[in-house]
Amino acid sequence: MKTITYLSFFVLAIFFSCSSDESPAPDDFSNDTLYFPPINSNEWETKSIGDLGWNNTALRPLVDYLEAKNTKSFMILHEGKIVVELYFDNHTSTTAWYWASAGKTLTTAISGIAQEEGLINIDNKVSDYLGTGWTSATLEKENLITCKHLLSMSSGLDDSIGDNVSPENLQYTADAGTRWAYHNVYKKMQDVVAEASNQTWPVYFNSKLRDRIGMGGIWVNTNDFNVYWSNARSMARFGLLIYANGAWKNDQIIPENFLNEATNSSQNINPSYGYLWWLNGKSTYRLPGSQIELNGELVPNAPADMYAALGKNDQKIYVVPSKKLVVVRMGNAAESENFALSSFDNDLWEKINALIE
Repeated sequence: MKTITYLSFFVLAIFFSCSSDESPAPDDFSNDTLYFPPINSNEWETKSIGDLGWNNTALRPLVDYLEAKNTKSFMILHEGKIVVELYFDNHTSTTAWYWASAGKTLTTAISGIAQEEGLINIDNKVSDYLGTGWTSATLEKENLITCKHLLSMSSGLDDSIGDNVSPENLQYTADAGTRWAYHNVYKKMQDVVAEASNQTWPVYFNSKLRDRIGMGGIWVNTNDFNVYWSNARSMARFGLLIYANGAWKNDQIIPENFLNEATNSSQNINPSYGYLWWLNGKSTYRLPGSQIELNGELVPNAPADMYAALGKNDQKIYVVPSKKLVVVRMGNAAESENFALSSFDNDLWEKINALIE
């Protein structure tokens, strides 16, 4: 029998750590009224569904749906406070789970921080930081690829070869900026930051982001590829940081102007993609492994201003400024294996809408 925990009461959480078109702004948004959980405490304030005037009868169908769809953990924050926190299948508030490609947005955040510190410029070519020969493309074609192309999935490198980002797997297909393709080459941004900062990626990440907002978690390197693992509350902390325009209380961690760029269309080939963030409310979108342009919004049932970190097998962070929400989901694939978007997103938002409206 799966275990379900409701936050109609306070649930204690211990952070997992191995060391310690434009989107509309929300109405009356202010970090002065936004709640941030303490950095060095397990406390996290809550709101009830009744306090918000939401539809309490819609909670049970949402819970049943999440349980049926292989969910491990699920949270809804409103203005930073926890309204719903659910755990299933022996998962708890202290259990770590992988972010998969939802963790790409952590790389985006760190890239913005490194640029603000003057370590990098995302308009510079990648070879300025990694040297030449980091791909198998000719020098002329390799030098077309900027850090911004890595963040926007428009490097022009062949996305069909595999996950490994060694030079032999990074082969030319099109000039940078002329083709959008979901590609693990974004990982080279982690190498760029490590080289520019003269620190390892995890050390720079921990000091510049993780520890400043009280996240737990660890980068796990598998086959020379970093995947972030943490509990759901740490994922929710990051989502809250993004909702708060990159600030944690009065500490501006990610530059607001950079984050605004990151959460709006980064190129015109796939307007539903920013800097490793997926964007709702656009007229067309493209998906991993395909060059087909699809008409319509990414997640029709979700608010148009929603943007999301989407990871393999339905790891999710949804940020919705107009509704003052951050929503996170961890677990196994809801149905079949997927790399980012799935039918689960739209079906889940149908259930969320019934709760919040």
